[in-house]
Amino acid sequence: MSKRTLFFSLIGAVALGGVTAGGFALASTPTKPTLENGSATYTAPSAGSAGSFTYTTDVSDDSGIRNLKVLAWPASSKLDPKEAELRSAESATCRRTSDETSRCTYTLKATQREAAELDKGTWYVSALATAQDGGTTFVPRTASFDVTR
Repeated sequence: MSKRTLFFSLIGAVALGGVTAGGFALASTPTKPTLENGSATYTAPSAGSAGSFTYTTDVSDDSGIRNLKVLAWPASSKLDPKEAELRSAESATCRRTSDETSRCTYTLKATQREAAELDKGTWYVSALATAQDGGTTFVPRTASFDVTR
């Protein structure tokens, strides 16, 4: 085997190894999910029906969505939720709208008695989205809504 053939064989092996390693690096690095079109609403209970809080958002990631954790909290509490705290929060119900996107909705019902105990004023919604590939996105204040009497 000539030196020239050996040299080009080594160059080819190094180039192939670099492409393969780069492919593994790209495949093993999870992307972060995105949250779009989020909205939060609160409906006070009436004489014959429960009230509710609903948060809806579109969550996208190229690997798909595993779950969305949601926490609603009053601004007056000065709470400052962290990502780790949301891992144990309640999950939204997510329905696929495409290979990459799910529409996630979290609903919580409130009786008149429960609603009377809620802090009045502005509330915030924190969210933690987890993709199928393990990537996460934490949004400490993704939406707000008002609780009135």
